[in-house]
Amino acid sequence: MNKIKEYTEKIFEDIKHIDLNGNEYWCARELMPVLEYTLWQRFSNVINKAVENCKNSNYSVSDHFIGSDKMINLAKGAQRKVLDYKLSRYACYLIVLNCDPRKKVIALAKTYFAIQTRKQELMERDYESLTEDEKRFYQRNLTRKGNYSLNIAARNAGVKNFDRFHNSGYKGLYNGETANDIAKRKDLRYREDILDNMCSDELIANLFRISLTEQKLKNENIKLDKEANIAHYEVGKDIRSTIIKQCGTLPENFPTPNKSLKELEKNRTISNNSINSFNLNEKSVE
Repeated sequence: MNKIKEYTEKIFEDIKHIDLNGNEYWCARELMPVLEYTLWQRFSNVINKAVENCKNSNYSVSDHFIGSDKMINLAKGAQRKVLDYKLSRYACYLIVLNCDPRKKVIALAKTYFAIQTRKQELMERDYESLTEDEKRFYQRNLTRKGNYSLNIAARNAGVKNFDRFHNSGYKGLYNGETANDIAKRKDLRYREDILDNMCSDELIANLFRISLTEQKLKNENIKLDKEANIAHYEVGKDIRSTIIKQCGTLPENFPTPNKSLKELEKNRTISNNSINSFNLNEKSVE
């Protein structure tokens, strides 16, 4: 990215990633051109200053600046390993504080990451106070929004059969199971939504799959239906491998909740106020 044509928050949202635990992060190598730095050496100097600020603020550097090497392509198909960082919102905020304030994009970045950091503080505090069913509603809403965005990206990638496309992701994540297989294992009624019958942690794993697949379709500029299906499968399989590597719970091993979210809504077991209470008020973070 040599030139930023439009200065909006979207330029930061487009390079945002979500890890297996649902935490958002930004890669330093992707943030660098957005902040209009062309040389890594100069940008790494800014990162070093931000790290010092983090230390002086008595925050753990390792929680906000995570080393993450990556491979870059060179001429004639060669590759080289370079240093990168996974940055928290707070780390990004410290970085932009040390950037050239004369740049228009830096002013936007300061506002964006400051608000986002405050939002996260509120979200973490409020989220932990929710019951498991309330967490399910919250994660289900995020998953619904994620699937909407993924469907748009999939259509742009040439996907024609959306059932096959989504099943490709489920097969990767659930060791070959399709949506129908998952529904049968959960003993659900015909056409009952499997996402409404997942615990919050299982929903988080699927949200991660959805988010990474959307990024992969866009970043690799996939334009064929078959390639999109393969990409979705590979993302699901990679997430499954990560769960195994980290000794986490595989998605099919999470217990199915006693009641679906539709049933909870119908019976009003959880009030609308409780469901909506986790929606952040923009005014509270200004």
